[in-house]
Amino acid sequence: MNDVDRSMAPAEVGRLARAVLEAVGTVVVGKRDALELVLAGILAGGHVLLEDLPGLGKTLTARCFAQALGLDFRRLQFTPDLLPADVTGSFLYDQSSGDFAFRAGPVFTNLLLADEINRTPPKTQSALLEAMQEKQVSVEGVTYRLDEPFHVLATANPIEYEGTYPLPEAQLDRFLLRVSFGYPTHDEEWDVLRRRIARRREEAEIKPVVDAATLRAMQAALEDVVVEDSIGRYIVALTAATREHPSVLVGASPRGSLALLLLSRVRAVLANRDYVVPEDVKAVAAPALAHRITLRPEMWLRRVDPSFVVGEVLESTPAPASGALPSYAAGR
Repeated sequence: MNDVDRSMAPAEVGRLARAVLEAVGTVVVGKRDALELVLAGILAGGHVLLEDLPGLGKTLTARCFAQALGLDFRRLQFTPDLLPADVTGSFLYDQSSGDFAFRAGPVFTNLLLADEINRTPPKTQSALLEAMQEKQVSVEGVTYRLDEPFHVLATANPIEYEGTYPLPEAQLDRFLLRVSFGYPTHDEEWDVLRRRIARRREEAEIKPVVDAATLRAMQAALEDVVVEDSIGRYIVALTAATREHPSVLVGASPRGSLALLLLSRVRAVLANRDYVVPEDVKAVAAPALAHRITLRPEMWLRRVDPSFVVGEVLESTPAPASGALPSYAAGR
């Protein structure tokens, strides 16, 4: 049995995940809730969109998680003149062989930081779609598989900023969740300065807590976290309610329900449980659903945030209280 196939108990996943968070927290100050969400997205096997103002630690967070998880890491700066081939790679003529050879692009890695992804035109943004969904890249009719694990952590500036392009709905839907950091408190900001003074250099290094094989085992172990039927129906009810809200033009797709399911399992493991409770679902509802909601135009004028809609949905949808076994476990 190799490392990828070895079994791991949910309790062990929770212990390792908390160790990763502690390691990242030594560099990224005072953002525990946001860091838990980013790690939840990675453990759930998805991609994370970090949307916030410049200078709030988005790029630093991606680099720290890559170091703590022992993953191969590449950073790609998205600019208005970036081409799809700059993301996926391209065929170049090799004079020694007299033939064209494929040169892999930065997408061939474990953790790709797509920095300022909304500063590049939609044509280049779409170059990531196949990689994010199918874990493969097609260039000149040839398909190349990406090594697992493969995750995209994309940073985005607010769309009101000059030189930004709004991400297409299809690409937003590929991100498992969207996370915002916000400004630090005065004490947290001073802590950043204090640690920089003590470090005596700009870069901060984190020793790996796990490696790629262990991460895959952690991801596989999440399948053993129990989701009782009433919890599953609660997830479906929340997602469906976003489609019926009067402020919403287009609600969350079934991919939103899957995101809630996967992320709530990670929240359960972080809380040292091997079963999901309604509070796990509520904790990830806004990050998992808000970016999948398109508001009516009049709501834009009133500056209504999709997260507010998710909050109203949470208040109006009754949470279950059941200890029954899940039906899918009946045949075990």
